[in-house]
Amino acid sequence: MPDTRFAVAFAPVLRQDLRRRLDRIRWSDAVTADWGYGTDKGFLQALMRHWLAAYDLDEAERRMNALPQFHASVGGFGIHYVRLQGVGPSPKPLLLMNGWPSSFVEYRRLAPMLADPAAFGGSAEDAFEVVMPALPGFGYSDRPTRPAQVWAEDVFHRLMTEHLGHRRYLASGTDIGAGVATRLALKHPEALRGIHLSAVADPVLTSASPPLSPAEIAFRARAAQWEAEEGAYAHLHYTRPQTLAFALADSPAGLASWIVEKFHAWSDHGGDLLDVFPADMLLDTLMVYWATGTIGSSMRSYYEHRHFRPKLDPANRVTVPTALCVWPKDLARPPREWAQRLYDVRQYAVQAHGGHFPAWEAPEAYAGDLRRFARSLDA
Repeated sequence: MPDTRFAVAFAPVLRQDLRRRLDRIRWSDAVTADWGYGTDKGFLQALMRHWLAAYDLDEAERRMNALPQFHASVGGFGIHYVRLQGVGPSPKPLLLMNGWPSSFVEYRRLAPMLADPAAFGGSAEDAFEVVMPALPGFGYSDRPTRPAQVWAEDVFHRLMTEHLGHRRYLASGTDIGAGVATRLALKHPEALRGIHLSAVADPVLTSASPPLSPAEIAFRARAAQWEAEEGAYAHLHYTRPQTLAFALADSPAGLASWIVEKFHAWSDHGGDLLDVFPADMLLDTLMVYWATGTIGSSMRSYYEHRHFRPKLDPANRVTVPTALCVWPKDLARPPREWAQRLYDVRQYAVQAHGGHFPAWEAPEAYAGDLRRFARSLDA
């Protein structure tokens, strides 16, 4: 049975309820006019005014539906995905995966570059068939109804092979998507031509492991500092996600505060967030979570990863060719030797610009790095 064509549509009752909530926000106080304590109140108030008075939901639907979307039942679990046919003599199948708090909205710039490089001044030989599924519990994919019901790597592999008919494919991911690509490479190495990552899983160190290099020691110190200063959201997701989820599902201002602060903290914006992420782009992202009611299920995925997913062990080794593309303003910037403890690193690059959302922040650099890796595999 062919997968169902899908289009984003915001129902009238959803629109009316959203306007009512935006019109009646109860604001907390603030003692600073910056992001030092968290979300800047003035920025958030301006964004909420834009959402209420200037954000065009019809135009938002058109923007989102410019990417061809589908819905598949994979083993009885519904997966939403974007699929762009490659324009070239031999498009390479590519599984492209985002993380939290992102969605397919982030990929509106990158995906067409990958599918039709000639239209952007590149070579048609570099074309990809781009498949971007939403993680289970994210956006328009189904929400799990019980703990550890599905794992993304299992349903995504079946989507690529059973539904779309690809015997072998590449996978590229950021954040959670990088973790899914890693698990795919461990579970299905025969199907992966290569994996292209912005983050790596930590190797399991033992007394027999080689000593850490100075770069690795510095990286671990940076990671610990980041965890202490920025990691509160993740600790909450890992431990008590449902407590916060009820509040965020009830309040568009609360949802915006929780998500937009991450766009500010994790991106390469030079002090002007809206210069990189226009207000409508941020609100498109929020609408994916708000319209589907999936903020809670997206946060629960952290809990399930921590409590139910089998852990890596010292014997694990990713034998699939791996490229690591590091973004200067991302959460972690692992050195090559750290990645090589677990992965077969064939390509390593630190980009000049970009952060946690590189598909939007630096799509040309992302596309170029991915094409270079694909060419090396072909060679």
